[in-house]
Amino acid sequence: VQLQASGGGLVQAGDSLRLTCAASGRTFSQYSMGWFRQVPGREREFVASIGRRGTDTYYADSVKGRFLISRVNSQNSVYLEMNSLKPEDTADYFCAAHSGTTTTRPWHYNYWGQGTLVTVSS
Repeated sequence: VQLQASGGGLVQAGDSLRLTCAASGRTFSQYSMGWFRQVPGREREFVASIGRRGTDTYYADSVKGRFLISRVNSQNSVYLEMNSLKPEDTADYFCAAHSGTTTTRPWHYNYWGQGTLVTVSS
């Protein structure tokens, strides 16, 4: 499966942003999906994940209550709604697909899209 992330940009603290990850292929519904983020010089960080049917979701403590992950299998898409953004949310955001059950561990993910940059100014 090929993944294409979009929706990043420059926003102010407190603003909202919605990231989209579009997947190619007919088997999108067979993959758990995740969002990760990375700042240069630091390890890739788990943000959120969602199971194949969208009923299981997990969030990093740092984004819990502010971010919402969702998916529409008929549209081969997964979304990350980001609210109350903070400067520390600034990073490259990546979507990833995992052929097993949802997981927070990046090394479990089989496919990765390119990053979309989110910059939050104070």
